[in-house]
Amino acid sequence: MAVEGMNRRILRLALPSILANITVPLVGMADTAIAGHLGHASFIGGIAVGTMLFDLIYWNFGFLRVGTGGLAAQAYGRKDDRDAARIFLRGLVTSVLCALAVWILQWVVVQAAFLVIDCTRQVKELALTYFNIRIWAAPATLSMFVFKGWFIGMQDTVRPMAVDIFVNVANIAASLFLAVRTPLGFAGVAWGTVFAQYSGLALSIILLLSKYRHVFKGVGLRESMGGGRLSSFFRMNGNLFIRSVCIILVYIGFTTISARFGDELLAVGAILMKLLMIFSFFIDGFAYAGEALSGRYVGEMRYDCFKDAVRRIFVWGASISVIFLFVYGIAGKYLLQLMTDERTVVELAMSYMPWLMLMPLLGCAAFIWDGVFVGATETKCIRNSMIYAMAGFFICYYAGAALLGVPVSGLVEGPVSVAGDGTFTVLREASLGIHVLCGAYFVHLIVRSAYMTLCYRSLVKKKFY
Repeated sequence: MAVEGMNRRILRLALPSILANITVPLVGMADTAIAGHLGHASFIGGIAVGTMLFDLIYWNFGFLRVGTGGLAAQAYGRKDDRDAARIFLRGLVTSVLCALAVWILQWVVVQAAFLVIDCTRQVKELALTYFNIRIWAAPATLSMFVFKGWFIGMQDTVRPMAVDIFVNVANIAASLFLAVRTPLGFAGVAWGTVFAQYSGLALSIILLLSKYRHVFKGVGLRESMGGGRLSSFFRMNGNLFIRSVCIILVYIGFTTISARFGDELLAVGAILMKLLMIFSFFIDGFAYAGEALSGRYVGEMRYDCFKDAVRRIFVWGASISVIFLFVYGIAGKYLLQLMTDERTVVELAMSYMPWLMLMPLLGCAAFIWDGVFVGATETKCIRNSMIYAMAGFFICYYAGAALLGVPVSGLVEGPVSVAGDGTFTVLREASLGIHVLCGAYFVHLIVRSAYMTLCYRSLVKKKFY
């Protein structure tokens, strides 16, 4: 295939996903802004804690999108519409079962979460109000994971982009109207999200039927679930579920460890992760392209196209990584000032900016390999890479902390001292602790990238020879 043709395919799949990803933070910003104008700072805390609860829950069900996408891409490559329809229906049934499980276990989840989340009573009550309303959107939210994955597998990222943008805009508009223009107040923010999720599900159904109605002709639920297909689907996605849990544990570990070094350094850690997330919005677009194209060419049994697609996606990913290296290096301080007006936090964060600059170069391979291996449905390798990466993260942190004399338990007393003139001093143990933490995250990215690079040859042999 000509270079231009493959690059066009990659960009046609990647760019809509990138555009959709960019709109995601707007919802959180809008909800926070709405809550911030309701009369008390605790409303912001309620939104923050409530949103975090759903992030932790829904992150575990990412396999609904990922698993559906890889299988659908291979069915597309085989030109097997019937199997593509079965994959979608199987995923949809699974999403409904998962939503029912979330409803049944919601009390347990909330009680467990508040054992580790430390907040005021008022913030907790507001977070529970938000949670108890938004939980009713679980079927719509989890079903849309399946729609998005299936669309991507069918080489269509425009439809999920349209749904994502629509949901985000509807969320902002509905939350603003219900919170400000009705007596619902704070609860209106949560009801706005519920409205947006079900509206997005309705749009997803319309977009599905407008183009793919013929794919589902004559395919029923009994056929889709028969012959052990559902158990096979769960076995494959069990690996992806374990991967999601490991990612969450690394995220929680990073946050809870940085919290031990005081509010300022906790803020530094949170901001660094948010800035890295901006990079992930872009690289994820190319990971989605890798997922769609690798699955397609595995289904078509065309190794030449598969190899060419992987190589060119890595070139695009590396280019994005280099751009972000310079963005973080040149505009790092300005980005930090956009995130906070606390001078102490900005100055502290600048000392860790070299870590942030290097992370895209290493994270690039981890993100793209995830997409390629998902498309090829080699989920065991994805699972193992994240298990080893998580182990590497915690081992590296605790070993490094022990070697450098950083306390590994309890709060560090007086980590940052700020004088009246704005100058500050940082306790050596606290400063080193965050450096060790960044280094551990660095190692986690290296392990993910290296392990999947080593697995690539066996993937090729298994799928094409």
